[in-house]
Amino acid sequence: MVIELQGVGKIYSPGTPAEVTALHDLSMTIKQGEFVAIMGPSGSGKSTLMNLIGCLDVPTKGRCLIDGVDIAALDATGRARLRLEKLGFVFQGFHLLTRMTAVENVMLPLVYAGVPRGERRAMAESALRDVGLGERGKHRPSELSGGQQQRVAIARALINRPPILLADEPTGALDSKTGHDILALFKRLQMAGQTIILITHDPEVAKNADRVIYIRDGALVEDAHP
Repeated sequence: MVIELQGVGKIYSPGTPAEVTALHDLSMTIKQGEFVAIMGPSGSGKSTLMNLIGCLDVPTKGRCLIDGVDIAALDATGRARLRLEKLGFVFQGFHLLTRMTAVENVMLPLVYAGVPRGERRAMAESALRDVGLGERGKHRPSELSGGQQQRVAIARALINRPPILLADEPTGALDSKTGHDILALFKRLQMAGQTIILITHDPEVAKNADRVIYIRDGALVEDAHP
């Protein structure tokens, strides 16, 4: 599993007075099993880059390849299928459904994947155990701490066993100790073969990655191994 960007550019509202170039001529390769942090100031293009890697958008020019598949060659249904099979998402806001228990939240992607009803709960309970929440499956989000809610979100992101985990400021809403615990969980996932791509503004968080990519004004300005 390799992510490859070849001369990627992204322009919003092209040909209009509101035209904005979010990315230009950006090339990089991320290999299976890497833990990569993406950093840059606000408006640098980090989120646009994450949207392309996450198959939520397509480039205006250049090619974005996920496991050899050019995402621009897929229609919306094809990109949705690629996201379901290859990608898991974790956000700063946990995006849990408040009326559902932890195990029910984790089960949701399995519904879209067509997993038989009888298998979903067992798989979700196993995923919660993997993130240290085996005893919290019946609790609703309001009954969990911020760190526990983020672990539920990570279990949900991993339930389909995607090879790539995309995390957008996943520790931003957590205290420093809980954030450290979440980053330690990411390291364990990486050791098990997971590819982790993390957007962060925090240099201390980025230090946990094996590689830090700096974006400024839509361009890659540094690719470092701290």
